[in-house]
Amino acid sequence: MDVEGGTLSRRRNSWGWQKGTLLLAYQSFGVVYGDLCISPVYVYKNTFSGKLRLHEEDEEILGVLSLVFWSLTLIPLFKYIILVLGADDNGEGGTFALYSLMCRHSRMGLLNSIHADHGGSVSAYSQEEPCKESRNSLLIKAFFEKHHSLRVLLLLFVLMGTSMVIGDGVLTPTMSVLAAVSGLRIKFPELHENYTVLLACVVLIGLFALQHYGTRRVGFLFAPILVSWLTCIGGIGIYNIIKWNPRVIRALSPYYIYNFFRKAGRDGWSSLGGIVLCLTGAEAMFADLGHFSKLSLRLGFTVGVYPCLVLAYMGEAAYLSRHREDLQSSFYKALPDRVFWPVLIIATLATAVGSQAIISATFSIISQCRALGCFPRIKVVHTSSHVHGQIYIPEVNWVLMSLCLAVTIGFQDTEIIGNAYGLAVILVMFTTTCLMFLVITTVWNRSVVWAALFTVVFGSVELLYLSACLAKVPHGGWLPLLLSLVTLLVMSVWHYGTAKKQEYEVQNKVCLDHFLGLSSGIGLVRVPGVGFVYSSTINGVPPMFAHFVTNFPAFHRVLIFVSLQTLTVPKVSPVERFLVGRIGPPANRLFRCIVRYGYKEGRWDHFNFENQLLMKVVEFLRQEDAELSTSGEMSVIPASSSCCGIMQVIANTATPTSSSEIDDDDDDSACCRTRRKVRFYDDEAADTEEEETAQWAKAEVKELLEEKEAGVSYMIGHTCVFAHESSSAIKKFVVNVVYGFLRRNSRRPAVVLGIPHTSLIEVGMAYRV
Repeated sequence: MDVEGGTLSRRRNSWGWQKGTLLLAYQSFGVVYGDLCISPVYVYKNTFSGKLRLHEEDEEILGVLSLVFWSLTLIPLFKYIILVLGADDNGEGGTFALYSLMCRHSRMGLLNSIHADHGGSVSAYSQEEPCKESRNSLLIKAFFEKHHSLRVLLLLFVLMGTSMVIGDGVLTPTMSVLAAVSGLRIKFPELHENYTVLLACVVLIGLFALQHYGTRRVGFLFAPILVSWLTCIGGIGIYNIIKWNPRVIRALSPYYIYNFFRKAGRDGWSSLGGIVLCLTGAEAMFADLGHFSKLSLRLGFTVGVYPCLVLAYMGEAAYLSRHREDLQSSFYKALPDRVFWPVLIIATLATAVGSQAIISATFSIISQCRALGCFPRIKVVHTSSHVHGQIYIPEVNWVLMSLCLAVTIGFQDTEIIGNAYGLAVILVMFTTTCLMFLVITTVWNRSVVWAALFTVVFGSVELLYLSACLAKVPHGGWLPLLLSLVTLLVMSVWHYGTAKKQEYEVQNKVCLDHFLGLSSGIGLVRVPGVGFVYSSTINGVPPMFAHFVTNFPAFHRVLIFVSLQTLTVPKVSPVERFLVGRIGPPANRLFRCIVRYGYKEGRWDHFNFENQLLMKVVEFLRQEDAELSTSGEMSVIPASSSCCGIMQVIANTATPTSSSEIDDDDDDSACCRTRRKVRFYDDEAADTEEEETAQWAKAEVKELLEEKEAGVSYMIGHTCVFAHESSSAIKKFVVNVVYGFLRRNSRRPAVVLGIPHTSLIEVGMAYRV
């Protein structure tokens, strides 16, 4: 009976897992693939908008079709679906996820020093099975670690790719929606272009207005639309192939690519700027990975998206081979009259779906950058309690909408926008290819030969497309470069300013010995209540708090220094989130708590966070009492001892013995004392001491809870960062002007943390970096 019950349970779990995967695959149609699936509307139009023309033979159209087919097969299918999705960072994808992987497995990144883990590793750092590092892997890591300038260039390269994705988020909705609504001019040639632009703007406003409902609701709303769209273009593709030219199937042979370039020459190379648009949305499949799962994305693409797209492109090519005069409107002209209006309506709706993919990817990437200190503080709303990566960022949403409307009204031409669009798409893809070389060698520890093979095969194709797109920079290609340059400057300046600010706090922290000695000399007063002091320092006294005490010599009877860390992992297990420890002798009632989050995790409801943190302190005190009672040892800390508190990981509240210990203030050896342990050999004396210790611990817990009832206050620094007087003019401009502007216009730390305004104490201080 037990065996049967176990088998039934396993079957139910298996069915539940399969059902969840199928559900995510269904939702992915409404979020991930829309951009890729809407491309047939404008690929052939943009490809033949230049000097490339069709002749009596079908070599040109078969060559373009062959290029489209093999591009779809190599880049979205082989590169992304089969290979790149395997380089996820614990379920997260995108350019920054690849960089996070490298930061965690080596010192090649610059995020290690700022967001380094303190007090031992979390389990997410060691989920991958350890494997022996190859000689080439060690050489590559050593080469980057030796040259700091290379690490800076690597970070700038990653930020450039990230900024291109954000720029893509502006161009995708504009291009897709404007191309779809332009189909109205097929039936109404006299319709003025301004009306189609106005309709496109209305659709764009409606699209961005829906974003606050979240990925899950939008996915369920949009998925039927895209499934209908794929069914339409796949069915119409089969109809056109059979009716107009079944021989287009020959284009599946790569021979026609060679024949195309042999006959078209330079015009064929120039047309690659239009053909590359068939790849738009491929990067979004990787960037949107956090919203879904690898299996669901692979299932949706291989079963539904890929075959329908191939049929759609083949059907349109078959129609073009018999109607060469319809080059500039071949997609809508290829539609049978009976289905024109339904397909036009579905196409308009599908363009909104197509835009959703890159909008969700933009939210994901900006959230990663913000968490790791490379983007100003903004509000991130988590829209799903089941899939943690589904988020919404209000500020980014409305900025994207404004830019999309500006581009739509300003250009009004899909050809110019297409030139810009193709350059943004291919630059992001090439960035991913280069980063994958480093991931394959240093994270997966595979041979350099395999990494080079990956880079050469996919990189050569992308470089060929990139060369054609760069030639169109004067004809609209400058737009994504401008957008990405502005975004890159914002992210670089914010990262630089934040790093300098944290370096200042580390260099100017105050040793507790010196602080207590200073406090006793100025008549320090302890007031009732619990005080939370937020800072980025994980040891010593933050300069902000020392500045406060020297000007106002009083603080709470129970003081907890809280340091928030964002690690280079997507998520941290709740049982590993808190590191709690004591600072100085017990009579001081000083504690430190390091709270660790992954870069994809949202912040907390502050009231629950406060209660949770205080409970961890209570657990720490009880655990400390339990350890003293079971070991028969008494930890004696001299009154002058300051920084050598013991930090304890509350790894499992039910099993206190599973916790580990790390030393606080390991870099303050000059002011630290060595902890001394004294064993009591007299059993009677030991029993008496244990009883006293137990009574003392209970009293301390009771006092902590009483002080909480007396009131809780929150102290946070309100700092102004300025460049030092001896700094260069460039540094002064970057720090004083640009970074200062970004700090003034980003969300205040207290708002981001959700600290109640009535309990907030802000300490003003100027940093000279």
